[in-house]
Amino acid sequence: MSLQYHSTRGGAPALDFEGVLLAGLAKDGGLYLPQSLPSFSTAELQAMRGMSYSELATTVIAPFVEGSIDRDTLSQLIESSYRDFRHQAVAPVKQLDRDQWLLELFHGPTLAFKDFALQLLGRLLDHVLTRRNEKVVIMGATSGDTGSAAIEGCRHSDHVDIFILYPDGRVSDVQRRQMTTVPGDNIHNLAIRGNFDDCQALVKASFVAEPFLPEGRSLVAVNSINWARIMAQIVYYFYAAFAVGGPDRPVNFSVPTGNFGDIYAGYLAHRMGLPVNNLVIATNRNDVLHRMLTTGTYARQPIEASLSPSMDISISSNFERLLFDLYDGDAAQINQLMSDFARGEISLSDGALTRAQTLFSSARVSDEETCDEIRMMWQQTGELLDPHTAIGTRAARLSARSGDGPMVTLSTAHPAKFPAAVARAETGQAPQLPQHLSDLFDRTERFDTLDNDLATVHAYMAEQCH
Repeated sequence: MSLQYHSTRGGAPALDFEGVLLAGLAKDGGLYLPQSLPSFSTAELQAMRGMSYSELATTVIAPFVEGSIDRDTLSQLIESSYRDFRHQAVAPVKQLDRDQWLLELFHGPTLAFKDFALQLLGRLLDHVLTRRNEKVVIMGATSGDTGSAAIEGCRHSDHVDIFILYPDGRVSDVQRRQMTTVPGDNIHNLAIRGNFDDCQALVKASFVAEPFLPEGRSLVAVNSINWARIMAQIVYYFYAAFAVGGPDRPVNFSVPTGNFGDIYAGYLAHRMGLPVNNLVIATNRNDVLHRMLTTGTYARQPIEASLSPSMDISISSNFERLLFDLYDGDAAQINQLMSDFARGEISLSDGALTRAQTLFSSARVSDEETCDEIRMMWQQTGELLDPHTAIGTRAARLSARSGDGPMVTLSTAHPAKFPAAVARAETGQAPQLPQHLSDLFDRTERFDTLDNDLATVHAYMAEQCH
């Protein structure tokens, strides 16, 4: 019997993993969640400590794909996903201070944590589409890192056309070039005149719109609205915890957070049995999640450009998945809350807020504080951080509680992706791109600039599909 997935809003049919992989967003606008989560005992966790990253990933992910992909095939897909990461450990953990650690998630091909999910997602899609002999259209929105990771993970498949929407002028030069310099007739980069929320809204609207693609083509999501993205990210929480003494002692994580997908994966790891005391929501000036956790009000605000552009987001899509748990799986309640949020703002019930505050804490870090953190960490540890990671380490110290045990900050990107921010921190260091990207600024760019208009985007996509 296959594991079934249900929409947070209760109005879409249940699907198995293969269906969820290809659907992305539910037809009712909700997000898919598994009917049940696997749970690991202390003995099982201890047995997992000696596994390689790929072995651990197979163990953690297998229950989620049951009935759709057999374990041997899954193991092969995972092994090939992480084979070419530039560090033998795949996700190495470094010590910064007595109880402060860094989980390096930037050793994949595009130098960001998104590679962990999207290298696997690309292979999962290719496996399923090859068997079904189908072609699909991948559509994604990016605030900087998802786009290049999705292109890199999926570009070799003959079964996909890829359309990535990014906010014009609001990603770093390196991030943009990592998308726009990749050759291929099936790769399309769209610079949207707007912000990331606009791009994300266009993607979500496309999944519930009337069909606009050539006959026989369907849309697939690569944003973290796609469950497969979240599923893959759960793994490195287990891996990092084992590296710093888990499961024999609880661990804490600080996560630079915009769309809530990465830290939600940590929440799921906790629910699956990993002892976690504290999940720190680390935000920049676009602090919708920090305000939610401290005031109980979830309200969008105008996005302000920052030194950490991947977090310049005011609608955190995956927060809906957490709300589903905070309200005891009441899909009707979630449907009403998200409808109210679409018109303005919502206030969490006292019970829901208290439950959230039991596991989560948060901190807001300004651009000036980000630069101070990059400079201080370089001087004190010799580690050169990108601005998102710096927000994470600053928030980790602000939110650390005595006696909680080790705090692991997720280092989400390589500093060379954000040279302007690192330069502004006045470390005296100029981070260099790895060898495979050393000629990035000599490569030819390909992209089109479009208005923030659904009909315009749909017409463009229909015309470009091969």
